[in-house]
Amino acid sequence: MTEPLIDIRNLEIAYGGGHMRAVRGVSFALGQEKLGIVGESGSGKSTVGRAIMKLLPPTAMVSAERMAFHDIDLIKADERTMMAVRGRRIGLILQDPKYSLNPVMRIGEQIAETYRFHHPKVSAKRTYGQALDMLEAVQIRDPERVARLYPHEISGGMGQRVMIAMMLIAEPEVLIADEPTSALDVTVRLEILALLDELVSRRNLGLIFISHDLNLIRNFCDRVLIMYAGRVVEVLEARDLDKAKHPYTQGLLASLPRIEDPPARLPILKRDPAWLNDLTAETPR
Repeated sequence: MTEPLIDIRNLEIAYGGGHMRAVRGVSFALGQEKLGIVGESGSGKSTVGRAIMKLLPPTAMVSAERMAFHDIDLIKADERTMMAVRGRRIGLILQDPKYSLNPVMRIGEQIAETYRFHHPKVSAKRTYGQALDMLEAVQIRDPERVARLYPHEISGGMGQRVMIAMMLIAEPEVLIADEPTSALDVTVRLEILALLDELVSRRNLGLIFISHDLNLIRNFCDRVLIMYAGRVVEVLEARDLDKAKHPYTQGLLASLPRIEDPPARLPILKRDPAWLNDLTAETPR
């Protein structure tokens, strides 16, 4: 087995002086694959992604037996080390470009700024050319025109492509995509997923895909981590999601409406307090 890109063992994240545990003993390893993290809102899945990037607020108390990116200890890494990791080696795609793009900067300049930060010795002309090439790589037609636009002049789908271009221009080894398609309609969502799939395969990236959409994860990812109340309760191959054994995962699957066989009433997800201390989930490879 090849060395994982990211290796996390027993990650704990708490707030309020340790009284509020947001993440409880999470462990997983990421290789060159598409790893989905699924759970309800508040389950801790986005918190895990931000912990890897060290983007949690100062009030967060983060500890782990191991949280490493290659040979970099992300727990002990100082800000200077993380500045070299963020964007350049690990990219983060947020869910709504309206809140992530600078409203007073043109699209091309924002993408070029990302490249310039990690390659300060490259000329301005070449940097801007790289930005145009990246817009073309994410299948934006007429990249020169789009590069001159401001964020409010582009659609949501195009804005998400721009965000992907900003993250990929530095050629990272890992992408963390936090609900990247939640604000998009179905047609654009499929286009973005196809684009991510093609880019991950072509560039041999590791992808952490955070979502609450089980059907999306089932069809897009290779493996799935199911999170409940900050804990990983089950780990499955995405193709085996229907074979889930944990009652929480089974409850999530049962609550999905089906067009071909609609139930008279969707079942209510029943939660068991014992799940908070359930250690039966296998540690993913």
